[in-house]
Amino acid sequence: MTDTVVLEIRDGVAVVTLNQPATANALGMDMGRDLLEVALRVEGDPGVRAVVVTGAGKHFCFGGDLTGMLAQGEAVGGYLNELTTRIHAAISCFTRMRAPVVAAVNGTAAGGGVGLVCMADLAIAGRGSRFRLAYAGVGLAPDCATSFLLPRIVGRRRALELFLTNRLLGADEALEWGLVNRVVDDEQVLPAALELESYATVKRLVDAADPGLESQMALEGRTMAAQCRHPHGREGVAAFLAKRKPIYE
Repeated sequence: MTDTVVLEIRDGVAVVTLNQPATANALGMDMGRDLLEVALRVEGDPGVRAVVVTGAGKHFCFGGDLTGMLAQGEAVGGYLNELTTRIHAAISCFTRMRAPVVAAVNGTAAGGGVGLVCMADLAIAGRGSRFRLAYAGVGLAPDCATSFLLPRIVGRRRALELFLTNRLLGADEALEWGLVNRVVDDEQVLPAALELESYATVKRLVDAADPGLESQMALEGRTMAAQCRHPHGREGVAAFLAKRKPIYE
């Protein structure tokens, strides 16, 4: 295990911190491996009564590591199959574990980062937080359980709007739509999440876990890998990193 994800146990609360602030906590292979390892450790610890997931630095998570994807060249399909398999296994673990999970969203959650928000039972956002699905902007398909969880949280039409238009959702609108439970001052995000966990122990009484989650994430992973091999996916990622508009032929 590397240090891309940090686990700290505080009086029975597992604080899971995505720890790559220089890349806005983008989900690369190392972080995928570490996130799964941490999820398994937390799930297997009978002393953990709640979990808080947050991001180091200014942002929660920018989603997939596009630079890492582009560097794979022709091997990007296999790379993404492995990456999404690990991250999706971690998400499955977090959504199924006994302990309630709270997302403490600082800054921006984009792409797969929104999936990490959706996997939580409760979510706290800072007033400066922003949410964007981002997939349409780079010519890729949703992953990280967003296609399964987001419609169940905000409704099908609102989810499709976010997927198809790439619009930005501010913290107050995210609260209105039900994507987050509460908005606080930016510096109070983590303290508020740690406070909220004590009221989240009723999770299993209202557990709406759907048996279709894992199969949907498997489909997401295969679709993402296929789209990254497609010329449109490659052009979308390259254009995003070059800060120009994509040219799709």
